[in-house]
Amino acid sequence: MTAPVNEQPRSKTWRPGGDPVVLLLSGEQSIAEEWLGDAIADPSLEIVIAPLDSSREQTGFPARTLAAVVEVSPDHKLSIDNFRKLAAGPVPLVAAAYDPPLAFVRQLVRMGAHDVIPLPIDRTELDAAIDPLRSARKRDQVAAKAGDGRMVAIVKSDGGVGATAILGQLAQTFAAKETARGRECCLVDLDLQFGDAAFQLGLQPSLTLADVIAGRGRVDGEMLRTIATAHPSGLHVIAAPPEILPLEALDSDPLMTFLEEAKSEFGTLFIDLPSNWTNWSLSLLASADLVLMVTQLSIPSLHRARRQLDLVMQHLGGVQIQLVVNRFEKKLFGKIGAADVARVLGRDADYLVANDYEAVSEAIDRGVPVAEIRRKGGVTRDLAELEAGVAAALGRGR
Repeated sequence: MTAPVNEQPRSKTWRPGGDPVVLLLSGEQSIAEEWLGDAIADPSLEIVIAPLDSSREQTGFPARTLAAVVEVSPDHKLSIDNFRKLAAGPVPLVAAAYDPPLAFVRQLVRMGAHDVIPLPIDRTELDAAIDPLRSARKRDQVAAKAGDGRMVAIVKSDGGVGATAILGQLAQTFAAKETARGRECCLVDLDLQFGDAAFQLGLQPSLTLADVIAGRGRVDGEMLRTIATAHPSGLHVIAAPPEILPLEALDSDPLMTFLEEAKSEFGTLFIDLPSNWTNWSLSLLASADLVLMVTQLSIPSLHRARRQLDLVMQHLGGVQIQLVVNRFEKKLFGKIGAADVARVLGRDADYLVANDYEAVSEAIDRGVPVAEIRRKGGVTRDLAELEAGVAAALGRGR
C-alpha cells in the first residue's frame, strides 16, 4: 500500500532537458505530479505508474535513458526481485523507498543501486542522485568525440591562390554529409589579419576568435558553441577577428588547448592558416591529421609551395600532406600543365580543381556550394572528389 504524501518545501534545483529519466512508481500520477511540481512538465521525465508486483523490463525504457528511479519496499519481496533483475541491465538504477532502514539501503547498493532516495520524491534529492550520472554521460560523450576527433589544416602557397574559397566549399559540403550521419564539424579561421572565411560563407558573426583570445584560456564546449556561427549546411564557423591582430596574439600552448577542446566538441576541425608562418604554425601542423597545401598553376606559386613543402617535411616528416592545385586548366598554347606541377614540386598533385571563376565567385557571393551554381561543371566534380578524398583520409565513412 502506498504511503501518504507529506507536504514539503518545493526545491527548484531540477535541471530539465537531456536524456530521459524514467520513474517507476506505484502511486497515482497525480501524487507524482504533486511531488515534482513544475518538473513534471519536462519532456525528458517519464513517469510509469504500476503496482510493485508488476514485471518490469529494461527493454521497455526509452532510447538513451539516463537512469530509472524504481520504487521498492523492504516488505515486498517481489519488488526487491524486480529491482535485482533491472539492476542487471545497462540503465543505471536509483532506488526509491519510504523511510528505508540502513540495512535495506546497503542491500540495494549491493544489488547495484547507484543511489537510494526517500519517498515521497523531493526534487533536490532527485537532482542530487541524477546529476552524477548526467555528468558521467557527458564525460563519456566528450571522450568519445575526442578519441574520434580529426583536424585538417589548410596551408596556402601564397596569398590569392583561392585556398579559403576551396576550404569554404569543402567544409560546407563535408558538414552537410556529416550532419546526415549525426556528426558535426567546425571551421576555425586562424588568419588573424586577413581571414574572411565566414564572409565567404555568407555569414556575419557577432562573436569571433577575438572573443576566444579575450577569454584568456577559458575554453569549454559551451563557450565554443556560443562563439561559433551556424551555417545552413550544419557547419559551425569560428570566424577570424574583425580587426587586424598581430599573429603573435596566439600562443602555441593555449591555441592547442583551444583546438583540442574544439575537436572534442565538434568532432572534425578545418583550420584556415595565415599565409605567413608563425611561431605556432608548425605545432598546429604536427597535430593535424591531414594538411592540404593549396597552390595555383603559376611558376611563382608552385615554387613557393615547394619551399613550404620542404620546410614542413624537414620538421614534420610524418605529417600527411595532400597537394591541391586550384584554377587548373589543361595545357594549351604553351601554358604549364600537370607535368610541370610534378616537376616543380617533386611529386604529383593529389587534386586538380578546375578554373571556373564565375561559378565560384557566385557561390561565394551567395554563401552556397558551387554545385548549386554549376551542377555538372568541372569545378563541381573536382570539389566533390576533394571532399570524398578528405573524408576517406579522415576515416569518415560516406
